[in-house]
Amino acid sequence: MKGNLPGLKAVAFDLDGTLYPNYRLYCRLLLSFLVHPRFFYAFARVRHRLHRREDPPSGGPVSGASFYDVQAAMMGAALGQDPRQVKEQAERLIYRCWEARFSRIRLFPHVRETLSLFRGAGLKLGLLSDFPPARKVSLLGLDGFFDVLLSTEDTGALKPSPVPFAALTAALSCGPGEILYVGNSLRFDAAGAGAAGMKTALIRRSILSTGCCPACSRGPGGFRVRADFVFRDYRQLREYVLG
Repeated sequence: MKGNLPGLKAVAFDLDGTLYPNYRLYCRLLLSFLVHPRFFYAFARVRHRLHRREDPPSGGPVSGASFYDVQAAMMGAALGQDPRQVKEQAERLIYRCWEARFSRIRLFPHVRETLSLFRGAGLKLGLLSDFPPARKVSLLGLDGFFDVLLSTEDTGALKPSPVPFAALTAALSCGPGEILYVGNSLRFDAAGAGAAGMKTALIRRSILSTGCCPACSRGPGGFRVRADFVFRDYRQLREYVLG
């Protein structure tokens, strides 16, 4: 592979906040948050706990349904409600609620051209998101771009657990060092992919993110989390990968 990353065979992406500005979706979902604040607070707390677990809730790879059952059980305990009722409410308020509003969401500039150039250069493309990505990818008009679509929920563990990144590596049929993972979170995307042995890139839309210096911060436990490349415009990512 030409460019700054010799030996690169695949580029994989996070979705929400990486391919499109997720604040736009949050703004459209604000009414649901205001109507059901206790539910969304419990969901956020449980997801925070699940993000901190390195292994799937069952101790091994589990089906997506089992993950959702564990999540519903944890939320049910927090809310004092039947987990089956919580699971149905999560499906309605979280996993399906956004669809009617998502058609108005727009990609970051130059995303589609970047994906086309990467495919034209012979790179495999993958997508690994904390939430199920297939419907969102379709509504964003990105059908056919990705060789692999994965949800960390379907692997049974959320980022930065090594479990979803191992599943991504296997699905792409590449070694970890042959994959560049692109995300918007140091703590979840860069930390998880970097620990799995992947190269990492981080999108930061701040005008201070020039694309020419790595980002780093302290993660859980005080360890240093570092991204190999930081960019604010997808044209910078193209230049970094393709030269």
